[in-house]
Amino acid sequence: MIEGNYFTENEDLLLHFDNLVRWKEIVEAYEADFFDSRRYQETGDERFAIAPSSFEEAMSYYRSVLESVGEFAGKKIAPHVANLDQEGVHFDKGKVQFPAKLLELVEEARQAGLQPTGLSREFGGLGLPWTVRAFFTEIMYRVDASLTIAIGCINLAEIIERNADEEMRERWIPPLADGQYACAMGLTEPDHGSDLPNLRTKARPATEEEKDRFADFAGNQRDSLYILEGAKRFISQGCGTGDKPAILLLLARTGSPESGARGLSFFLVSSEYAQVAGIERKMGMHASPTCEIVLEDTPGILIGQPGMGLVRYTMGMLNGARMGITQQSVGLATAAFEEARKYASERLQFGRALQEIPAVRSMLDNMQATIEAMRCLQFEGARAMDLYYWRGDHLRRQGGTDKDIKSDTIIKYWEKLAGILTPISKYYCSENCVKITGQAVQIHGGAGFTEDYDVSRLYRDARVVTIYDGTSQIQVNAAIGGIVTGMGARGFLREYLECEWDHFDGAETGLLDELRDTFEQCIHRYRELSGNEKESMAANLVEGAARLLCAMLYYRSTLRIEGDSRMRRLELCRIYQLDCISFMAGLERRLSMQAVTV
Repeated sequence: MIEGNYFTENEDLLLHFDNLVRWKEIVEAYEADFFDSRRYQETGDERFAIAPSSFEEAMSYYRSVLESVGEFAGKKIAPHVANLDQEGVHFDKGKVQFPAKLLELVEEARQAGLQPTGLSREFGGLGLPWTVRAFFTEIMYRVDASLTIAIGCINLAEIIERNADEEMRERWIPPLADGQYACAMGLTEPDHGSDLPNLRTKARPATEEEKDRFADFAGNQRDSLYILEGAKRFISQGCGTGDKPAILLLLARTGSPESGARGLSFFLVSSEYAQVAGIERKMGMHASPTCEIVLEDTPGILIGQPGMGLVRYTMGMLNGARMGITQQSVGLATAAFEEARKYASERLQFGRALQEIPAVRSMLDNMQATIEAMRCLQFEGARAMDLYYWRGDHLRRQGGTDKDIKSDTIIKYWEKLAGILTPISKYYCSENCVKITGQAVQIHGGAGFTEDYDVSRLYRDARVVTIYDGTSQIQVNAAIGGIVTGMGARGFLREYLECEWDHFDGAETGLLDELRDTFEQCIHRYRELSGNEKESMAANLVEGAARLLCAMLYYRSTLRIEGDSRMRRLELCRIYQLDCISFMAGLERRLSMQAVTV
């Protein structure tokens, strides 16, 4: 892997941090009135010592975290990822064996304080808004997906922080933030992947004898203790990490089989009371254990209210999960592009460097343009998350009720936008990640098909991003309604696009205007189709929407910079727009022919 600081030596990331992200609104949304800093000043509680007390301090804090993770990823981890991939994890006598270097690096990350990005300062976390976490996560996934999961899995505990009672939060989140446990999400079952409403793992209230038997685990939450029976599959880090057990966050059925989604509840389970039946032999991510977990007479502590596990808690975390895979996709694509660019600058063919051959140069330009467009979409999704996700917390702290929060117009606007952007982002960025890592292999030629270069590992690791946390097909189903309805005469997506277009220079937006006009025709043609035809063309329409959004956001980013930097960015932006126009014209033609056939 290329070594260096993956933050300070990535020009596009720095451009976003220094010029493109609208930090005033992000800091205001997350830090509010710098409540954490005031708590430190009033109480001296060291948990809040890192909290910024001004906008300038917040920016300095965020930058220092990103510089630290950039250094750690690009210099501490990068030299070892090839060996970690080759050594992998192994299952022996009921236990998962990890590479010693992986455990060492996880411990170094813990000691450096780089693990709890998604947990609040109140419970020992770093306290970072979604936008900063987008930078952080992309940087980490650029270096290695397996190690990033091993280090960052504890942030799944955010579901405890947001949904458990105070006693449960105080007991479990601080040790998770301190890295004393790993954390894993247990949704998938052997016969149920995305079909979550029909999960079969069962949970029943514990008897008094069972409460006594598991008293140490239950603590003061005896009345919330249940006994779980069933099996979970494809559970990343479900075995824990080395000698650190995993806290498993599991969906299990507390209602009747007929109750569907309303009969599922969320539970906290320790891997010490579950059995790891084995780990998967995977195409990629060899140093990340994907476990099958068997639950037999296994104690679990109820999180939140019974029956709300899927409909409220899991669904409430979907936007964050989708954005996490979006960031993984951008990170892996960036790694592959940088490796390809380096190889193309050094490899001589026909008396010149590969990058000087027009066909290769065109590939590299298209890869760079697509990644920069994906990154714009990634940060717009993170922005939408920040502008609704934290506002409810601040309103509640000020005495607001659930009704106040649900009726808040700012929350409603940005949550609706996040609901549209996140499935589109997950779909489009993950699909392009697979494409771009494949192009990186192509640029390496025969060498890329060997294990001598990192692109082969990146290609293998990338293949899963279109699959887990909801397949591309699931994301299409999640996105299509918001796109078609949103492009109605008074639709939300139309309102969002028109608001952005109002700030553009019409003299520069000829290609973008053409792209939007053709997309409008695609929407019209799509509405003319019958049900089956709509279903068959939905993925194409979602890609069209993603390309329009990326092209718009990419152009918008050029308005915040000047000089030669803007000229080069505009050049790449136009390369991307032309590719999108070609796609959109083809889509409109296909939809027209489909409509005639119908």
